[in-house]
Amino acid sequence: MPASRQQELTHFVRQECGFCHGLRLTGGLGTPLTREALKDKDFDGLVATILHGRPGTAMPGWQPHLTEKEAEWIVRNLQKGFPE
Repeated sequence: MPASRQQELTHFVRQECGFCHGLRLTGGLGTPLTREALKDKDFDGLVATILHGRPGTAMPGWQPHLTEKEAEWIVRNLQKGFPE
């Protein structure tokens, strides 16, 4: 994935996800998205949550804006500690 798209995705997570999950991703309306909080979570389940959301909650599906590969990149980076 090009570095420019990685920068766009980093900004996307910090802004869009940060709106509910906290600007430092430590939680808010949504649960924390820190390395510690996600270490035991299922990778494929997290990708599916990003793409399809969680019905009955405020978590939207982002599939119209993200590909599966991009969602996988986000999860990999969240699980290792998301870049600034």
